[in-house]
Amino acid sequence: MTYCVGMVLNRGLVFMSDTRTNAGLDNISTFRKMHHWTVPGDRVMTVMTAGNLATTQAVISILDERNKAPDDRNPSILAAPSMFQAARIIADTLKDVIAKHTASGQQASAFSATIILGGQIKGGPTRLFLIYPEGNFIEAGDDTPFFQIGEMKYGRPILVRAYEPDMSFEEAMRLLLVSFDSTLKANLTVGLPFDYHLYEADSYETGHEGRIEKEDPYFATVSEGWGDALKTALTRLPTFELG
Repeated sequence: MTYCVGMVLNRGLVFMSDTRTNAGLDNISTFRKMHHWTVPGDRVMTVMTAGNLATTQAVISILDERNKAPDDRNPSILAAPSMFQAARIIADTLKDVIAKHTASGQQASAFSATIILGGQIKGGPTRLFLIYPEGNFIEAGDDTPFFQIGEMKYGRPILVRAYEPDMSFEEAMRLLLVSFDSTLKANLTVGLPFDYHLYEADSYETGHEGRIEKEDPYFATVSEGWGDALKTALTRLPTFELG
């Protein structure tokens, strides 16, 4: 399973993804689920993937190949005139990869995947899209300022309650780490390390990026502090009175 979040801020875009793809007593695999494409001064795009690993790796590989040798039938996202057109290219690619598995007699649901795409192309604003396996997609807006894919239910409540569009990148990182901590504590299929990318609007270059490892002292502080804060908040609520 997977947990990825893409978030729109007034300052730019924030992305975070876990790296676990399989979980079991003796079978845990780690793969990067966040990918970047940058043309300095012109465009920056970040993609995060969830779902069947073979499907998502095929989509990323195809996009990479098209970026190196595009043609009219196989357009490159690096030549797309807008983020909307880039989303269409990725959506069509995802749909085609799944369709090929279906054509070979395999169940399409077994090869399902979803993708978050965010970025900016010069001349347009920052934009964030959620792309479905059927090849359609939706865009983030004021009412839906962030997208989640994968195991989203455990980490969603804190995002809904605490998100503010004018948050700083530092505040957004803290919020996302609480969301991810809540998720990994509730579900074994989500785990460290976490990858992140902070894109500053109108910079047209890869922003601050990195990886939160298992031994990261800040994450340990956030995790412990959030647990203690929840316990304290619970004890301060009125006690239920039995009739």
